[in-house]
Amino acid sequence: MSRPGSSRLRRTAVQRSAGRGRGNGGGDSVLPEPKRAGPSRRSGGGRGGGAMWFMYVLSWLSLFIQVAFITLAVAAGLYYLAELIEEYTVATSRIIKYMIWFSTAVLIGLYVFERFPTLMIGVGLFTNLVYFGLLQTFPFIMLTSPNFILSCGLVVVNHYLAFQFFAEEYYPFSEVLAYFTFCLWIIPFAFFVSLSAGENILPSTMQPGDDVVSNYFTKGKRGNRLGILVVFSFIKEAILPSRQKIY
Repeated sequence: MSRPGSSRLRRTAVQRSAGRGRGNGGGDSVLPEPKRAGPSRRSGGGRGGGAMWFMYVLSWLSLFIQVAFITLAVAAGLYYLAELIEEYTVATSRIIKYMIWFSTAVLIGLYVFERFPTLMIGVGLFTNLVYFGLLQTFPFIMLTSPNFILSCGLVVVNHYLAFQFFAEEYYPFSEVLAYFTFCLWIIPFAFFVSLSAGENILPSTMQPGDDVVSNYFTKGKRGNRLGILVVFSFIKEAILPSRQKIY
């Protein structure tokens, strides 16, 4: 049996502890655990101490290599695309005509459904009409012809109107990119790649082991070539000069 004095003392101790809890904000207060001092990469601990610059340099080096590979892949694609256009000029003309009709339909759809500015759509439709004029003499495109000069000027005007419109009206980046791709970029890009198609110079003699493209650049009449293939030919000779096989 417990004595009455001990129970009174126990009750007094409980009341004192509850009073301290109320004085500290009430309830049981849990003190936060002290933070453990671990190694920090910035402070010199952890992996390699102050060697954060090494990973930074590696990241920039890898980015440079990736950009170089992407650039070479795009250049190689344009290289062979220009070759195909030179060989299939009639099919290329038909494809460009379908692209112009598709771009015209997109512009009309943007005006009807999205309420794009009348000036912006009108200039785009007039630009497509000028592109139809360039198709009349395709693949022979004169760089000094009025149609070609006018189309270049309209490309600049279309970009100015597009930047002005999208600066005032918010659209997601994917939608802005879609407009630039279908209405501003794809048709001028097709004409640019097709600039050298008017020459129609194909290799006349080939030796066993030579592919068509290599023979085309190393033994063809490069003095008469125009357009994008001239640029790629110069880059190819500068980076990888052609060597003759010695038997």
